[in-house]
Amino acid sequence: MGNSLEGKVALITGAGRGLGKSYALDMAKEGAKIVVVDLGAGKDGDGIDEEPAKQVVEEIKGMGGEAIAVFGDVGSYQDAGRTIASAVDAFGDINIVVNNAGFCRDKMIFSMSEDDFDSVVRVHLKGHFNYISQICTYWRQRAKEGKPVYGRLISTASEAFLYGSIGQANYAAAKAGIVQLTLVAAQAMGKYGVTANAIAPRARTVMTDEGITAQMFAKPEEGFDNFDPDNVAPFLTYLASPMAEKISGYVFVVWGKQITVVEKPTPGEVFINSEDARWTMEKLDAKLTPYFSGKQPIIDGFAMQPF
Repeated sequence: MGNSLEGKVALITGAGRGLGKSYALDMAKEGAKIVVVDLGAGKDGDGIDEEPAKQVVEEIKGMGGEAIAVFGDVGSYQDAGRTIASAVDAFGDINIVVNNAGFCRDKMIFSMSEDDFDSVVRVHLKGHFNYISQICTYWRQRAKEGKPVYGRLISTASEAFLYGSIGQANYAAAKAGIVQLTLVAAQAMGKYGVTANAIAPRARTVMTDEGITAQMFAKPEEGFDNFDPDNVAPFLTYLASPMAEKISGYVFVVWGKQITVVEKPTPGEVFINSEDARWTMEKLDAKLTPYFSGKQPIIDGFAMQPF
């Protein structure tokens, strides 16, 4: 075990299985005290099972670490506050928050129900807000009281926010919101010494074990397993460590042996009406139609091509 997170307290949502469990174990190995937040819901958000979270706690204790399990709904503002308070009560402080919990209800946009949309946005986007808002309030108050602040905020995005993944209108929209929510937090909390970053992991989890994703993320019979969740965990632990104090306001794609820094969007072609007047249909046609006549719809637009 290392000591890069010795004495730090890390709260991780969705830490009972998959990526969250990998994060919890990896940070515990570096000395962090872990707060496992997990309802044990299925990949569609239904059901409750407390055993996965309890098992992670026991595994951490078995290797000499400290951990507690707290059960709550990440989509509930009250539950988020309660789990943060439980972490402080148990360990005296909270230094790292990893928003990881989530589920999918994939459907084509013309088949997606209001509940399919609302439930995914509630857990992913509102769930991130619930923890980001309250932990930032906690860290800001500590700073105002003259107490030391060590704050690391790590959000879970997805390449779906870049690709506009078909069949994932709810998930892609939520992940796009998470990115901007995290960047807002990075700017708001920088003066308190808090960092905030988002990662888009590619990994085999309960959300990828069926359909086309099951084939894409399948475990190879031999050779390096690019989609093992344990590949992502060391980078997340690094972001949580003092070594990453200069890294804030970034988005990363992480998988296998690769880490990609996502560049900021930049303005493209600019069209200006040369006359001192507003645009007319005729002028718009003269300027824009020739430009787009050689373009391919969607392919040449904002959407990126999936991996």
